[in-house]
Amino acid sequence: MADTVKATQTVIKKYANRRLYHTGTSTYVTLEDLATMVQNGEDFVVYDARAGDDITRSVLTQIIFEQENKAGAENLLPVAFLRQLIRFYGDSMRTMVPSFLEFSMANFAKDQDGLREKFAHSFGPAAFQNAIEQSVRTNMNFFGDAMKMFTGFAPPAGGAQPPAPQAPPQGTPAYSGGELDDLKRQMLEMQQRLEALAKK
Repeated sequence: MADTVKATQTVIKKYANRRLYHTGTSTYVTLEDLATMVQNGEDFVVYDARAGDDITRSVLTQIIFEQENKAGAENLLPVAFLRQLIRFYGDSMRTMVPSFLEFSMANFAKDQDGLREKFAHSFGPAAFQNAIEQSVRTNMNFFGDAMKMFTGFAPPAGGAQPPAPQAPPQGTPAYSGGELDDLKRQMLEMQQRLEALAKK
């Protein structure tokens, strides 16, 4: 509910007629106005005015949809990425995708000044593209290292055989070799998919 919203967040209310009401300025706003707020770093939360439900996610998704469909606008989301994202909705590894995307975007935003500098000193878009791909690869490596902390193993690289599993410590529930193999296979498949996505 709006009562629990952080002090730094602006509350936007969406009414049944689809109008968006900015409670801070007591004015009606558009999706374009909300997009500008996001670009300016202004944090907001959107509530359904009747039910009181938090609908921020759906409104942000709608903003992206509107931005992607602008005539003459440069699209940010490649078709291959959109297809892969849709496939992940039914995938057993889908729970890892939000963390990976959030992690990658945070690191990309942090490194964007360096990427701009590389672009400014380049002679064409190829150098900038290479810089982006390198950033994606770096983010994937960081994410893989983070996942090792939770899984206790790394997916095999280059087709190498994974190391033999060690015996679990005393008092730890034992898992069958088949379950571990399935989990490792799923991790490898996700890594391969992410690497393929990064090359698009």
